[in-house]
Amino acid sequence: MKILCANWQAADEAELEREHYPDIELILARSTNDKAASLDPAVCETVDAVINYSPTHNVAAAPTAFPKARIAVRSGVGFDNIDTAGWGARGIPACNVPDYGTTEVADHAIGLMLALTRGTSAYGTELAGHGTEGWHFSKAPLVRRHKGAIFGIVGLGRIGLATARRAAAFDMKVVFYDPHLLSGVDLSTGYERVHSLAELMARADVVSVHTPLSEETRKLLGAAAFTAAKPGLVLINTARGPIVDLDALEAAMRKGTVIGAGLDVLQNEPGDLDHPLLAAWRTREPWIANRLIVTPHAAFYSPASMRDLRLKSIEVVHAYLAEGRLTNCVNSEYLK
Repeated sequence: MKILCANWQAADEAELEREHYPDIELILARSTNDKAASLDPAVCETVDAVINYSPTHNVAAAPTAFPKARIAVRSGVGFDNIDTAGWGARGIPACNVPDYGTTEVADHAIGLMLALTRGTSAYGTELAGHGTEGWHFSKAPLVRRHKGAIFGIVGLGRIGLATARRAAAFDMKVVFYDPHLLSGVDLSTGYERVHSLAELMARADVVSVHTPLSEETRKLLGAAAFTAAKPGLVLINTARGPIVDLDALEAAMRKGTVIGAGLDVLQNEPGDLDHPLLAAWRTREPWIANRLIVTPHAAFYSPASMRDLRLKSIEVVHAYLAEGRLTNCVNSEYLK
């Protein structure tokens, strides 16, 4: 059994994977931050499976370059950077790993909210930059009471649901929008379902994004959504950067409709720090000071989650090739 590990990210040589799956031959193709790993066509022709380890780059060869492959896997939750249609056209399942970092991402989303709405980021920044002049509770502009506030969720999947539970523990009222979720979830969880993004935006004090990236959700949080938003909104995005239109977010923040944002993901990664919104944040222009937090696509990360991700990625391949057991397939609509 031979697996091509495309866009390999770890510093080691897959010792963890080799220890747990000694019967598998792993071929590592390392990528850089700004470029997908180049692939040897001769190697591509020999592998039984392809795993893409990059959160931002696709595999550098089309599915047709892998004549022996029987399964493709995206090592992560998001599957926008795996060619689901291309693999499906060949009758090959494409899968993801949706159950490795759920708690980490949910914790991160709530952490971003708290850093903004309890001032934990602003207070430290003011003290570090201004000394005792910054020693005052008024230096954090977004502090508010959470009890009774409305926490809106876009996408109530595994991570969205985990985030909802955490928000509810702060006595926040959870409202969610997810047009693809089966009916009845709102009744079983106690969370309130709305049937349009506009309604969610109009009611929520905080909106947290947890939907996959697709053509349907690209720039979903754009000018129309922010126009519908309740003034004073705090936006959190730990899903995929292109779901939020940065230009529209900048306009909404300058207007004051959105008064704070926590972004773990950006439209381009590594982030385009010259974008006007991010440039204003970096230079601490007064209108955005202490109102934006950016983290480097790190919500998923902990040593434990990385261990789970690495082993579960191989497990998906091994279960299918060795046992015929297909898990986490994301392109079933293309398979006949």
